[in-house]
Amino acid sequence: MKNKQRLIFKIVITASVLVFIFSMLALVFDEFLASTIDVIGIRIAAIIIAFGAFVSSTFFSLLILQHNTTVSQINDDVNKRAELFREMQFTASNYSIIEFMDRMLIYNESERYIERYVQKKDYIFHMVEEGIDINHVSSNIENYNFFSFKIPYRVIEGKMISKITFKQIYFERENRRYFFVPPTNHAYARAFLLFNEQTKRNNVIINLIVRKESSFFDPHLINVFSKIKMDMTITSLLGVGINGMSELYFTNPLQIEGDLTNTYKINSANFILKGMPFVDKTV
Repeated sequence: MKNKQRLIFKIVITASVLVFIFSMLALVFDEFLASTIDVIGIRIAAIIIAFGAFVSSTFFSLLILQHNTTVSQINDDVNKRAELFREMQFTASNYSIIEFMDRMLIYNESERYIERYVQKKDYIFHMVEEGIDINHVSSNIENYNFFSFKIPYRVIEGKMISKITFKQIYFERENRRYFFVPPTNHAYARAFLLFNEQTKRNNVIINLIVRKESSFFDPHLINVFSKIKMDMTITSLLGVGINGMSELYFTNPLQIEGDLTNTYKINSANFILKGMPFVDKTV
């Protein structure tokens, strides 16, 4: 809009200068014009009057245009600030923070879910060990192991949870880290949120795809992990998300259940905020 106004001002000023120059030339060459054109004085006066009326009306119109533009910009700015303030109020009162609790379980993923998701190349509920080509998995399932880990959680502040997504998870054992990331072409991996009717607890379940030769997890052994860090986004039922880093620390010894599930008692859990609440547009 500013460039358009500048162009209009340039055109008006150029036209005004041209009219003024022609008027002055008429005064300078008045004798020549008088000998060739009758009543030159009246015509010159008419030109000067027309020039003054043209300049004054044009500048007045431009001033009105500039005023209206400024008022419109102020109103737009006020509306944007009001909308931002309303959004901040909404997000500040409708976000959710969770706490992982009790114990974590790691076990072999159900064959039913492997057939339902992996073989159909639907990886939204899976994370892969760093470096795995997801396009190679579905056609070479025998070269990979599939695990799930389940953690009970509770909402310690805010509203109910609608979804939890993960950008990165790493497990730490004996100073070695095992990184897991969303599959290629996925911005995040989504977790299953299940409510256990018997224990009355909410659970997060995340599926992992691991190379066969990886030392990450052996179901027949006690796999001693000292720490897990999860880069995650928690979205409340009203669509307000919050990014954070959850850290879990464990107390050993661990135990193996009858179905080869490793059980880890959570000694402490921390949740570190990584930003302010926001409206999650992907809900």
